[in-house]
Amino acid sequence: MLGFGAFLLCSGLCLQQMIPAQPGLLPKPSLQALPGSLVPLKTQVTIRCQGPPGADLYRLEKLRSGIYQDQPVLFIPAMEERFAGCYRCSYQNGSRWSPPSDRLELVATGVYANKPSLSAQPSPAVSPGTEVTLQCRSQYSFDQFALYKEGAAAPQKGSEKQYWADFPITAVTVAHSGTYRCYSFSSKLPYLWSAPSDPLELVVTELSFSDFPGTSGTPRWLSAEPPSSVTEFPEASRKRSISLINKSSAIEPSRTTTVSPKGPESPAEPSRTTTVSPKGPESPTGLAQQHYTKGNLVRICIGVVILILLVGLLAEDWHSRKKPLPHRVRPIRRPLPPLPQTQKPHSRQDGGRPDGPNQGRHQ
Repeated sequence: MLGFGAFLLCSGLCLQQMIPAQPGLLPKPSLQALPGSLVPLKTQVTIRCQGPPGADLYRLEKLRSGIYQDQPVLFIPAMEERFAGCYRCSYQNGSRWSPPSDRLELVATGVYANKPSLSAQPSPAVSPGTEVTLQCRSQYSFDQFALYKEGAAAPQKGSEKQYWADFPITAVTVAHSGTYRCYSFSSKLPYLWSAPSDPLELVVTELSFSDFPGTSGTPRWLSAEPPSSVTEFPEASRKRSISLINKSSAIEPSRTTTVSPKGPESPAEPSRTTTVSPKGPESPTGLAQQHYTKGNLVRICIGVVILILLVGLLAEDWHSRKKPLPHRVRPIRRPLPPLPQTQKPHSRQDGGRPDGPNQGRHQ
């Protein structure tokens, strides 16, 4: 009896541990900028926080500023430098707050009028599987660069390398095709970017066997069914075969001899036409073999020349490595261009809020 009571007590404790004492966490909301997070100056943008239906309260805040509002939507009619920064939001159901959303970086572009230049090395037209490097170059000593592809979720950032930054693509695919732009900015002001560079169109071309003659099973100039030297033809195709052989012979025309059985013709044995083409390299088969052999010799010669060039380049590189490197002079770093004149900050009463009545400060 005592053992049975202990079993019931243990079962009750186990069930109490399995039942959660508090309900689970609320799902975190999503935060997005419309039409995008890269906003040119003096253009409008909307920041929207999206949570489950029936939320009691939303809170949208700008990090490291103390500015927030208890509304899910922030509309900015004209982008200014003071609105650039990092945002996040959350919502409240009853007495519980949801986890914060992912951070949204709102960037103001066009702060610096001097735009960088974007180029592709070795070429903006590349084949699948090859390597291409997109290089962003600026005339000022910015220490940060960003590469943006139209339609991408976020730009790709890179540090400076003496006034430029390289963005390599090691294995190009068709998905890399598109329009690219790059920006330059300073790490001290990470949300104030320059004007975008001129667009660069990256084209990935697909290869086909027709681009390389001789790689298919049957070359274009080689007939699929070459005629033999002595062939029996039916009466309907006799004229076509004679014309083909006459064109293929440049020195001696072909001779056609019609052999009929002696005496009256028998219906069981029709007349035969024997076509004799001249022997030698002038026959169609001989010409095809000559062309095919010459093509192979040309390919072998080209391969040998390429191999000699590669060996010469390797020898030159090895010889240059033995020489002492010249002293590299660090380029003079030019100052960054001045920021444009901004409006005076709002008074402490409105807290620098764009919408006024729906915003507040942390207590």
